[in-house]
Amino acid sequence: MQDEKQNKRGGMSPMVKWTAKDSVFSDLFRIKTNLLKLYQTLHPEDTGVTEDSIKNVTIKNILTDNLYNDLGFMVGNKLLILAEAQSMWSMNILVRVLLYLAQSYHEYFLNTEQNYYKSKKVEMPKPEIYVIFTGERVNKPEELSLSEEFFAGEEIDLEIKAKVIYESDSDDIINQYIIFYKVFNEQVRQYGMTSEAVEETIRICRDRNILREYLSERKKEVLTIMKCLFDQEEVMEMYVRDERKEAAKIAARERDWETAIRMIRDGEMSLEKIAYYLPSLSIDELKKLEAEIMQPV
Repeated sequence: MQDEKQNKRGGMSPMVKWTAKDSVFSDLFRIKTNLLKLYQTLHPEDTGVTEDSIKNVTIKNILTDNLYNDLGFMVGNKLLILAEAQSMWSMNILVRVLLYLAQSYHEYFLNTEQNYYKSKKVEMPKPEIYVIFTGERVNKPEELSLSEEFFAGEEIDLEIKAKVIYESDSDDIINQYIIFYKVFNEQVRQYGMTSEAVEETIRICRDRNILREYLSERKKEVLTIMKCLFDQEEVMEMYVRDERKEAAKIAARERDWETAIRMIRDGEMSLEKIAYYLPSLSIDELKKLEAEIMQPV
């Protein structure tokens, strides 16, 4: 019954239908076998855990952009949250984690029918927070801290800490995913945002035994996911270009207003002539501007 509630509220199970908004990250770890491998990588000492022991509580649509990859699941009394930081490093990922953790607890209390407004103390799963970074490590830290990064190490009333996972020499599923993403970036640099880049990524990774089973069984889905990412990126680029054009128009219009004010005050040029040299301003606008400038103080 609890699982049914969880699914209705946006949690995911192996039976949930794949959508075009998904990413390889979320699609990979939707599969319970892979989710178990992920947990075993983080907790190799916990040998008694099975696929049935894991509850995927990934929240959909908590953030404004579904292409941010955040994963949440429970094992026993542990709530594990993983956030993917791709090649661009940003400490804002701690804010993402903070919001995700708060929403995860909210969902948990609803699903377990606990009321945190009453006097009885609620039961809470213990949080474990990880950040998977797919870029180059260089001098990046092993752990992130909200107080350190945003408040210069001061003691604050709310603290968030996250362990950072980088590429390593291991063969675990997390490291394989990081390598997959790096191979993909290399192919995009060579072929651009094209299907050929994705095809080559899949071929290279399968040859190197990187996520081989997943990429063999889900090749079609991976191609579709990546194509969706390309489309999203193209749309975003178009949006940015349009925003820049609009900002340029606004800036030009503001400059024209300032120029028009000086020209009207000089009184050496007719409004028609001013409108000719400043096409962003209509003759009616210039007449109103002239009336405002010339009215007695």
